[in-house]
Amino acid sequence: MGALPVFRWRLAPDGYATRRQLRAQGLRPGGQQVAATLERPRHRREPLVAYLYRVDLAQPVRPMTPGRWAALAAANRARRTCPKCRRDAGYVIPTSLGMCVPCAYPDPDSPRSV
Repeated sequence: MGALPVFRWRLAPDGYATRRQLRAQGLRPGGQQVAATLERPRHRREPLVAYLYRVDLAQPVRPMTPGRWAALAAANRARRTCPKCRRDAGYVIPTSLGMCVPCAYPDPDSPRSV
């Protein structure tokens, strides 16, 4: 197999799409290899590269099943649960803190004891 075709930014021919563009059309690459690349030149740095896939070989996105919905809900619930106080924070716990904001910065005047 030869080298991949390289196109300049915004100049790719019809029939090629990035993963995001495929997803917006309800498609996925479906196991196909990268068909081409886009390069966006940048001043004094390496160019930005985007990978393109053939739209005619793309497959429909797999539908969400009840099991996949349940797994996604459990993963999101785990991201909202504080490991210190075990409460649902109501938001995704920042990884920089590793715990909910009240646990990370306790208020000494607050009656809540953790």
